[in-house]
Amino acid sequence: MSIDRRSFKIGLIAGVFLLSGVLIGLLFGLRMDWVGPVHSQPAAGAPALPVAGAPPSFAPVVKAAMPSVVNISTTRVVKNDMQSQVSPFFNDPFFRHFFGDEFGNRFQIPRDRRENSLGSGVIVDAGGYIVTNNHVVEKADEIKVSLGDRREFTGKVIGSDPKSDIAVIKIDAKDLPVIPWGDSDSLEVGEYVLAMGNPFGLNQTVTLGIVSAVGRANVGIADYEDFIQTDAAINPGNSGGALVNARGELVGINTAIFSRSGGYMGIGFAVPSNMTRKVMRSLIDKGKVVRGWLGVSIQEITPELQKSFALKDTRGALVGEVVKDSPAEKAGFRSGDVIVALDGKAIDSPSALRNTVADLPVGRKVELRVIRDGKTRNLGVTIGEQPKDLAEAGGESAPAETDNTALAGLEVQPLTADIAKQLGVPADLRGVVVSGVNPGSSAGATDLRRGDVITEINREPIRSLADYQRVAGKLGRDDSVLLLVNRRGGKLFIVIKP
Repeated sequence: MSIDRRSFKIGLIAGVFLLSGVLIGLLFGLRMDWVGPVHSQPAAGAPALPVAGAPPSFAPVVKAAMPSVVNISTTRVVKNDMQSQVSPFFNDPFFRHFFGDEFGNRFQIPRDRRENSLGSGVIVDAGGYIVTNNHVVEKADEIKVSLGDRREFTGKVIGSDPKSDIAVIKIDAKDLPVIPWGDSDSLEVGEYVLAMGNPFGLNQTVTLGIVSAVGRANVGIADYEDFIQTDAAINPGNSGGALVNARGELVGINTAIFSRSGGYMGIGFAVPSNMTRKVMRSLIDKGKVVRGWLGVSIQEITPELQKSFALKDTRGALVGEVVKDSPAEKAGFRSGDVIVALDGKAIDSPSALRNTVADLPVGRKVELRVIRDGKTRNLGVTIGEQPKDLAEAGGESAPAETDNTALAGLEVQPLTADIAKQLGVPADLRGVVVSGVNPGSSAGATDLRRGDVITEINREPIRSLADYQRVAGKLGRDDSVLLLVNRRGGKLFIVIKP
């Protein structure tokens, strides 16, 4: 009996130990599940999984596109306007008698000097046509083109277009590697792009980035801007190189960077391939770039102008001036019209209208939707050819009783024939001349300048000083003022807020 009790106790103790071990094992297993299989290895023969978020390899794209990117080095001779000799005494016969004729030549300043620059280019035709930036080859006396296989050629400028900063050069070669054209209009923000070129003279370098923005205008680089903005590094020497998409297609020509220090700051600009291709074809086929022309000067619609014209938003292009005998004048356009669509396509900004019209073929008939005096109407116009040279779009003081209005701090005087001639405005123009603007006034906070000719106030014509004083005298203290001014022959609207 005692033995059975002892056996029972031993069994009970063993069971307790066994149960404790099971419980400890379960707890340890749960702890391991919380931590996770940090050191677990995949089973033999299992496929390795790619690292999440890793970018794809662009090696095949670079291998295919890079041979079409070339190095362009230019040389030009700069005339030195300085006197060719250090001192007139070197030419004096008495001086030469003692020191010899050659002594003075040792101190001569060279009349000419040679300047060298580097850039990039892209082969777009197997017969030797290369696209680059105009500023890369501008004023060059000699152009050398180096290919990726180290062959060198002399380049010849076929044509250049400063307005888009595109140029086409030609080398005497055949069966060259060509990069395919891509559709820049289909680019999306966030898409991968590669910038290829020769930064700092380093032959054939590639950088990776994304499209930061499209349709960038008003950058101040060229007259016609529709830039692709990218953070792919574009450094000195990259100008004229290729901007390539993930499919190895040419979507842009690297042009410029935004920099406050001279170094790369993550913002680069490229001319879209669609614009580049049109300019190139026109330069090759016609020797010049033929652009469509409407014949209006246009400007952005600011919130102040939106309010003055009672517009729903700031989209569109405000017509400041209609050129005489232009397609726009013949179609019935007026100053103050707001162009909001062309052939049903919305026009969001003046740059959009400018680029769209420039791409249209001469002679094509289009329909423009405009807002005039709060009402929408359609005007049909036949596109003309842009003139070679476009004009810039752009007594005693007699201030009116405007101390308590938005015109306070503005001084004007009558417009005479002599003043009109000096200002470069039409002789038959009527208005008053801005002779002074107080920097601390409401007018001083705008773009209004001395020499501007005011021809309208709040859409009322101003033909004389009396008109100015009459209209200005009706202004209230809290009234905003809409001015139409003529600046060196070009018209623009300016809003002055009280």
